[in-house]
Amino acid sequence: MSIHKPQLPGNPNTGNKIKSIIILAIPAVIENFFQTTLGFVDTYFVSKIGLVEVSAVGISNALLAIYFAIFMSLGVAVNVFIANFLGANQQKKAQHIAQQAIMMAIFLGILFGFVTLFFAEPLLRLMGIAPNVLEAGAIYFRIVAIPSVLMSLMFVFSSILRGSGDTKSPMIISIVINIVHALLDYVLIFGFAFIPSLGIVGAAWATVIARFLGAIGLYLYIRKSKSVSFVKEYWKIDWRHQWELITLGSPAAGERLIMRAGQIVYFGFIVALGTNTFAAHQIAGNIEIFSYMIGYGFATAATILVGKQVGAQKFDEAKHYAKLCTYLSAVFMTAIGVILFFFGGWAGTFFTTDSKVIDEIKIALQISGIFQPFLAIVLVLTGAFQGANNTKFPMYLTAIGMWVIRTLFVYLLGIRLGWGLMGVWIGIGLDIILKAVILWIKFRRGNWILTKVSPKEDPESKCHPQTARENMSCCPNNY
Repeated sequence: MSIHKPQLPGNPNTGNKIKSIIILAIPAVIENFFQTTLGFVDTYFVSKIGLVEVSAVGISNALLAIYFAIFMSLGVAVNVFIANFLGANQQKKAQHIAQQAIMMAIFLGILFGFVTLFFAEPLLRLMGIAPNVLEAGAIYFRIVAIPSVLMSLMFVFSSILRGSGDTKSPMIISIVINIVHALLDYVLIFGFAFIPSLGIVGAAWATVIARFLGAIGLYLYIRKSKSVSFVKEYWKIDWRHQWELITLGSPAAGERLIMRAGQIVYFGFIVALGTNTFAAHQIAGNIEIFSYMIGYGFATAATILVGKQVGAQKFDEAKHYAKLCTYLSAVFMTAIGVILFFFGGWAGTFFTTDSKVIDEIKIALQISGIFQPFLAIVLVLTGAFQGANNTKFPMYLTAIGMWVIRTLFVYLLGIRLGWGLMGVWIGIGLDIILKAVILWIKFRRGNWILTKVSPKEDPESKCHPQTARENMSCCPNNY
């Protein structure tokens, strides 16, 4: 059987490397754009109902971000393992780890669904929100989060495809489901023909339906993949691989959970500034997040390319790809920063006519525009470190940045000094700048690559699952 390998040059010049990066990054950027649009469309349509509903969706999404942290960490782990294994020409191992990740995703999705069913209100109360916001938030949160298995499967399916070097298929699915989502949002929120107006409930159901379609579409693409298509014998739980996924993914989960826990704390500070200020923060965040699509796109390329080069033991190539991804992302995100600085206030007028809220949105996005180059460094180097099996360092750095810098300065500047939303966003910017500087120093020192996969003989030749039981000496991992 021939093994499909993504077309990555072995020792290309810089021009060819840039081309490889762009080929992987552009579909990821487009995918991120349409994924971001899902939240943007929700916020836009819900803002037409009222600021209470905007706050309800925003606070619900802040809690959902904790769920995402767990699902994304599993996605990071399987992405890295698949990239490493394929870089080392170990296709069967890539297929096996992919299917193990899917089984874990199903378990985690069902688990978080039950958590939502029984603890929706207590979780939302942690945010210290007003009773009218709590009522709307609980309705929205339950509808979108009880079927959490759809979210977990989408994260893992997308990561499997990206790890194999396929960033186009997740992009296509993202485009399709976001078009469907936008249409459903309008119809279900405001009503159309015989369909009644459902308000915030309609926004929630539009999101669930879109995720269901996305999970089905990604599954079908994996079934057609030459690199990671399913093997019947691998649908059996392998506890060793489950532990490997947990070991590599846990620091990534820890990083995101630390970030989300800190967000809950400083979101509470922002809520204390008033419902309108929190709404301004949410709207500014939904506008600014479009800048993240560039950084996440190049971070995806960095994870894939670094992961494959590390799997092939080509460490100098891995470092060069990481540096190029960082430079390219910084250039593009600086341009986005200029746009945010000069046009952020104008973008806010699409969400609200309240002049005070618009002014706060403008100030927040001007501050955001200034730290965009630093954000590029943080996003891309985090992706590169993950591709090199180094998920712990970004976790430690996030913990320091979130609790020593961000939360502290959000409180001091936003609350104690009375700078309001401006102080909040300055605190966020200081955290990002610190992390960018430390990541860059670590990267330049060159001790950030951790290798866990060595290029051994492809297990396909001697360790096919049908013969694994007969030859355990060459198949310690039951391949």
